[in-house]
Amino acid sequence: MHDPIPTTTLPDGRNVPVLGQGTWRMGDTPARRADEVKSLQLGLDLGLTLIDTAEMYGNGASEQVVGEAVRGRRDDAFIVSKVLPSNASRIGTEAACERSLRHLGVDHIDLYLLHWRGGYPLAETVAAFEALKKAGKIGAWGVSNFDVDDTEELLSVPDGGNVAVNQVLYNLSRRGIEFDLLPWCQKHRIAIMAYSPLDEGRLLRNPDLIHIAKAHQATPAQIALAFLKSRPGVIAIPKTGSATRARENRDAMDIHLTAENLADLDRAFPPPKRKRSLEMI
Repeated sequence: MHDPIPTTTLPDGRNVPVLGQGTWRMGDTPARRADEVKSLQLGLDLGLTLIDTAEMYGNGASEQVVGEAVRGRRDDAFIVSKVLPSNASRIGTEAACERSLRHLGVDHIDLYLLHWRGGYPLAETVAAFEALKKAGKIGAWGVSNFDVDDTEELLSVPDGGNVAVNQVLYNLSRRGIEFDLLPWCQKHRIAIMAYSPLDEGRLLRNPDLIHIAKAHQATPAQIALAFLKSRPGVIAIPKTGSATRARENRDAMDIHLTAENLADLDRAFPPPKRKRSLEMI
């Protein structure tokens, strides 16, 4: 029997699992599409109900894969998508959302993010998000790749305090946000969504992590995900097109790292001692 997947609560009261599914590069290779759809569906069966995508991923191809995966079971999924900053004007955001809804084949997106900061005023993008929320096209909105100064500015615009999530690069080897951004978001009840939680696979080859994983009879990926699970308000979204990896990711939620385990990880992957520039992929 599995342990239940822990959840974190968004500002609107909805609970979402702290482990979801990423889809970057899904849909890029037609020959893999069937396996990608099956992997996402298996993830849903395993309780990994949060699925993250974006209009940028394959110019909508990733959203189409997600749409196929949730067809007939929309209520099982919590769908996250993103608008490109080049589209993030008031009119452009609403048009981009409509395109994403068509690609996904759904009538609403649960969480809609600004993919990164662009040239349009934040107030304009937020106004579009709020209009989409009022129209029932999105359930909540957030941002991605925002550092503390960006997020502080966001909170200063009308309705900016309604931000629910900040999606950023965060994993064992990229812990810069722990110095300031993570505690700041925790204080303001803004969930952190950690993309590339396995550092695009590089962590799987790290000898220190391999050694720690062996002591747990686990895989490096599972320890990396269990580490993120130990951080309050953090949601990890590993991408996999493999059923085996989907099960492996789910099993990571059964691992409970002790204070000694976390100290070992700190020695292998030292936390930041000063402010670092926000990393992006």
